[in-house]
Amino acid sequence: MKTKTSNPGVTLVVLTSLVLSGAVLAETLSQEESDPRLLGWMEGFPPATDKLVMQPDSDFFSFPKLRWTVCHFRELLPTEQVSRGIGAPEPLEYDLDEIAIDAVTFRPMGGRETMTWKESLAANYTDGMLIIHKGKIVYERYFGCLDDNGKHGAMSMTKSMTGLLAEILVAEGSLDDTQLVTSVVPELADSAFGNATIRQVMDMTTGLAYSEDYSDPDADIWIYSRAASPLPKAEDYAGPDGYFEYLQTVKPEGSHGEAFHYKTINTDALGWIISRVSGMEFTELLSDRIWGRMGAELDAYVTVDGKGTPFAGGGMSAGLRDLGRIGLLMLNEGEINGNRLFPSEVVADIRQGGSKEAFEKAGYKTLKGGSYRGMWWLLHNDHGAFAARGVHGQTIYIDPAADMVLVRLASFPTAKNAAIDPTSLPAYQAVAEYLMSRD
Repeated sequence: MKTKTSNPGVTLVVLTSLVLSGAVLAETLSQEESDPRLLGWMEGFPPATDKLVMQPDSDFFSFPKLRWTVCHFRELLPTEQVSRGIGAPEPLEYDLDEIAIDAVTFRPMGGRETMTWKESLAANYTDGMLIIHKGKIVYERYFGCLDDNGKHGAMSMTKSMTGLLAEILVAEGSLDDTQLVTSVVPELADSAFGNATIRQVMDMTTGLAYSEDYSDPDADIWIYSRAASPLPKAEDYAGPDGYFEYLQTVKPEGSHGEAFHYKTINTDALGWIISRVSGMEFTELLSDRIWGRMGAELDAYVTVDGKGTPFAGGGMSAGLRDLGRIGLLMLNEGEINGNRLFPSEVVADIRQGGSKEAFEKAGYKTLKGGSYRGMWWLLHNDHGAFAARGVHGQTIYIDPAADMVLVRLASFPTAKNAAIDPTSLPAYQAVAEYLMSRD
């Protein structure tokens, strides 16, 4: 199945949100049938022509090829390193309880029949699942393209890393979120961002004319894609070059502060802001403040545009256990391995959530009563759960009441998590309740 566009310049800014012809079709291969090892993508010396997944062929993120691609972005697009440093990693402790967790049952949203935890992993095309309870790994499984030494696309969970860095700068006093964006990036004065506050960007309550309708060849997302493409531009190309140039062209639509609008360009604007304030690129700042200090096992990496600007809105790939460490940092309010990496008020501010009224206007049926703050999703459920989320099923799910961090990496055939939440969110709650019952 091919993607809508045949433009060889399509980049990860599009791929992280790609909707592949709506609902999952009945003929879609199952998780087992679409396993990239079974299908033989990029295997052989050289691979057979019909097994190639590569540039400039723009269908590398169509299903089932995407199940290979999510672990191999750096073979398709230029990237920048997020260094873990040169010290030894801090090991995570284990207290595995996988058989019991596999047998946990729950009822999917709107469903009548129960499902087991193990069944939900296959239903959601899981590539990696990690559960940490009371600081110890109780569940760790790998499927598809991923193993314990691999890195997987985090998609829009990258946004939560960008938002976290911004919240740290706010808590430390080097960034004033009440100021206008132009106080830090004057180049955005003539764009729709010009009269928005930094907080409105951080919480995505900006009023921006920006369409992500992939069925419309004239939608803004395609213009953004061409601007951000790291591949050579056509000789007759006359549009903006790179993320930052595109952001300067964004027009206003509606009023800032009134409604939540999930638009990736907010995060790339925030990436520009935190780089200006810190004097570091997003990748450097993430390494300096988080990755190089949390005892990570693996470097992460982030895709870049044609000018080398990191894709702060969705370009990161990382290891499963290292994303678990991010979850522990958030669960423990900035502390890990006995070290404080950032002030506790950072997490407290995120957990208070954003405007529920603004969020409700976005119409997320599986996240009713939720909100969005600092580029993190707040469920406002009885456990106070909050999450980083990315298309095709990525999540870092933190349940403070259960002292639980859950990380799922996946390659679900369609992008929107609305198709995945019904068999995911109730499953997370059920596992949290099981873990609490053991205590």
